[in-house]
Amino acid sequence: MNNVLEKIRGVVIVSVQAMPNEPLYAEQCIVAMMKSVINGGAGALRVAGVRDIENAKTLFSVPVIGITKPEVIPKNYKEIVYITPTVQDVISVINAGADIVAFDGTVRKRPDGEKLENSIRYIHMNKRLAMADVGTLEDGIEANKAGADILSTTLAGYTLESANSPANEPDFELLQNLINETGLPVILEGRIWTPEQVNKAFELGAHSVVIGSAITRPQLITKKFVFRG
Repeated sequence: MNNVLEKIRGVVIVSVQAMPNEPLYAEQCIVAMMKSVINGGAGALRVAGVRDIENAKTLFSVPVIGITKPEVIPKNYKEIVYITPTVQDVISVINAGADIVAFDGTVRKRPDGEKLENSIRYIHMNKRLAMADVGTLEDGIEANKAGADILSTTLAGYTLESANSPANEPDFELLQNLINETGLPVILEGRIWTPEQVNKAFELGAHSVVIGSAITRPQLITKKFVFRG
């Protein structure tokens, strides 16, 4: 496990995902995007669902962060746990071959009364790394207590509890606080659009940086040019 942690140190990880109702969700499109970003220097991949995790592990040699999420994101997404929410989801990610299992690591109630500790315990039993996606410092502290190996700022601004997170830029303050307060490797993810933001993250001590929309979501990239006001 430590070998995987070292492999992602100081690298840019690319989140290659699309929703089922989007053109790029087709299997060959996701595979092509994964190949493209690796050719461009991505040091690891973050992907969703059994199909894409299996392809990432079969076709490429970089570390893979795997998650599950619903085919349609609920309108009340800020109120609920939906990223790899249950032990059963953890099992599916592990069986698909992910090196790192990422999950909602917030303090919110989980489906069917499940406990975060149980998911992390199962991940460790299978010799994988447990990565907690958090939105606040409290989330990170509690995920650390539960046994998480890595923290990520993925959910900053996407939970009710993190409403004060910056709307248009990464949450560098949360990154710094998590590093200082937990001592765990912390990954910056969320609203990263420029190389300067990546450089700042590493200067602050980020273990890695995950970039998604700015690279793999052309509809969102296009909107930034079309709707300039």
